[in-house]
Amino acid sequence: MNFNASRNVSLSGGPRKAKRVSDVSAMGAPSPVPQYSPNPMYNPGYPPAGPPPPYQEGIELDHGQDFAATEPSGNLSYASGYGHAPMASPAQIGSFLQQPAVQDMALQYGNQLAAQGREVVQREIGRYVPVSRLRYYFAVDTRYVIKKLLLIMFPYTHKDWMVKYDQDTPVQPRYDINAPDLYIPSMGYVTYVLLAGFMLGLQHRFSPEQIGIQASSALAYIIFEMILYLVTLYITNTTTNLKTLDLLAYSGYKYIIMIGSLLAGLILGKTGYYCCLVYSSFALSYFLVKTLRLQLLSGAPGPEQPSYGYPDAYSSPNPYADNWSKPTAGGTKRRVYFLLFVAITQPLLSWWLTYHLVPSQVVILPSPAL
Repeated sequence: MNFNASRNVSLSGGPRKAKRVSDVSAMGAPSPVPQYSPNPMYNPGYPPAGPPPPYQEGIELDHGQDFAATEPSGNLSYASGYGHAPMASPAQIGSFLQQPAVQDMALQYGNQLAAQGREVVQREIGRYVPVSRLRYYFAVDTRYVIKKLLLIMFPYTHKDWMVKYDQDTPVQPRYDINAPDLYIPSMGYVTYVLLAGFMLGLQHRFSPEQIGIQASSALAYIIFEMILYLVTLYITNTTTNLKTLDLLAYSGYKYIIMIGSLLAGLILGKTGYYCCLVYSSFALSYFLVKTLRLQLLSGAPGPEQPSYGYPDAYSSPNPYADNWSKPTAGGTKRRVYFLLFVAITQPLLSWWLTYHLVPSQVVILPSPAL
């Protein structure tokens, strides 16, 4: 067999590249891969072993020990069908409840329940009674009460009747003597009922029913008065800045002159009663006219002027301009008539609720026994 060394050498002197055969059939069929099959000649000579025995190194098993569950001794029954559980004694329960952690958890749970109950009560009350607005009318102090009583009885020297505002909300009464409040009317109502019972007792006309009659009649008249004012404003189509609670506050200031007149009648008789009633009625009417005039004649907020596509800063030269529209001539007359109506009805109701309580002569109080 001749070997040609130059067979795989190219003419350029380098080794010749091997040719890639693309036709598999030209290479011949590949040899078959023998299939795997166990050797039939292999025979271990012993049968296959079973599962290995348990590991017993270092552990001694007592095959005579009974691992079955034993029932606890005593009457420790639980609900039928759910097995048995031990029952704690009262002493154990008491000691468990006396632990600080348990007491803290109980205190926190009680506070949460109280807070939830308070929220529910406030929400239900707020649906019918404006509690947040009532807080404003009771935000008073002793200095305000004294100044307000002096202003009602001697209003002629007061000059500034404008109610102060903090941006869009009125200032609380404790900071503004011109602001309406409900503390003085409510205290005046209670004082009037007690003073009426006292005066009836001095005249030997007192009975437990009389206290209820005086209290219910005073409350019924002020409710009737409020309904009358609101219906008058609605019928006359008069729009004002006064709220319902404002009208209630101004209507309740008449209890001040009623108490003063009853005390004057108790000391000086009918003459002192009528003299005090006339003066205090003029003072109350003057106070109501000066106070309500600014709020009744100011009108309602007028419609906003369109800016015609321009920004608001260019539509109005003064961004702080007053947007309240002036009332028309007819609206001004209706407001003036309503103001006079309020100023006249207050003294008349004061006389109607007090004239029957004044004794015909001066009552001499008995001196205390020594």
